[in-house]
Amino acid sequence: MQAFEYAAPSTKDQAAALLGSRWEDAAVFAGGTDLISSMKDNLQASRRLVDIKGIRELSGIEVNSNGLRLGALVTLEELRAHTGIVKEYPGIAQAASGVTSPQMRSRGTVGGDLCQRPRCWYYRAGYGLLAKDKDGKSLVPNGENRYHAIFGNGGPAYFVNPSSLAPILMALGAKVRLYSSSGSREVALEKFFVIPKNDNDRENVLKPNEILTEIVVPPGAQQTATYEVRQKEALDWPLVAASVALRMKNGKVDSARVVLGHVAPVPWRSTEAEKAIDGKPVNAETALEAGKAAVHPAHPLSQNGYKVQLARVAVKRALLRAGLNVVGGGA
Repeated sequence: MQAFEYAAPSTKDQAAALLGSRWEDAAVFAGGTDLISSMKDNLQASRRLVDIKGIRELSGIEVNSNGLRLGALVTLEELRAHTGIVKEYPGIAQAASGVTSPQMRSRGTVGGDLCQRPRCWYYRAGYGLLAKDKDGKSLVPNGENRYHAIFGNGGPAYFVNPSSLAPILMALGAKVRLYSSSGSREVALEKFFVIPKNDNDRENVLKPNEILTEIVVPPGAQQTATYEVRQKEALDWPLVAASVALRMKNGKVDSARVVLGHVAPVPWRSTEAEKAIDGKPVNAETALEAGKAAVHPAHPLSQNGYKVQLARVAVKRALLRAGLNVVGGGA
């Protein structure tokens, strides 16, 4: 790990002033569950570490008639244990509970979960975000790609977005608020994540001089759920996840948002599944059809075809779980 300066501002204005115009100038530190390991592995080297944990305005959970507000410093354990979240947004609580390590839930933050870097083993081994060899060719299509993307993988990016919370927050129509010395801006979570096209791109629109300060979810009663398929129950990232948010009318789906996780370089919204369930009751038959529709556009690589079946099952079970998650009734 390279030497770095350490700063602990008490306001977001102070924090923003400590950032730079380049990623190597400074890094924002919150829970540190991803950043510290990246620095130890020399994947990231910043001249200054800006610790934002002492900024009180970046904390707190608010659930009211205006919707939901999550401060970027809210931990996954706080999400999991919050009565209002469990009651009104069970899909969020389920996603947070999917992180099985108590230590990670207690330390990891909402903002950190959304901003963490990909877990692709090529990237983590130092081959870059797009995993290229010395000749500029991608190592993924003909290499070890068991855990890589089955959607949005036409190249040059093949990694999967690692966020636990992004699928359910995107399904809920959430927005993130970003702050810099120049002011603030609000970005729909669906547009926050991007698929990089070259080596200079990153996987989201956050700029080096910006801090993700909070996440806001618009009001409106919805039935939500998250369903993950894992290789093991111990701490690990899911193979596939599906999150859904449903608005029901007279026992049928009035509108639906279905978002898959860990299957594409960005959280992957399935309009195909949404159309398949629209105007229908949530039951085993319609959930099965939605699952089939969700994976119709999938393009598996040489070793990850199994993810297609897992995604189909995840969508089906998330929909059935959401059908039971009546708002106000708990998870």
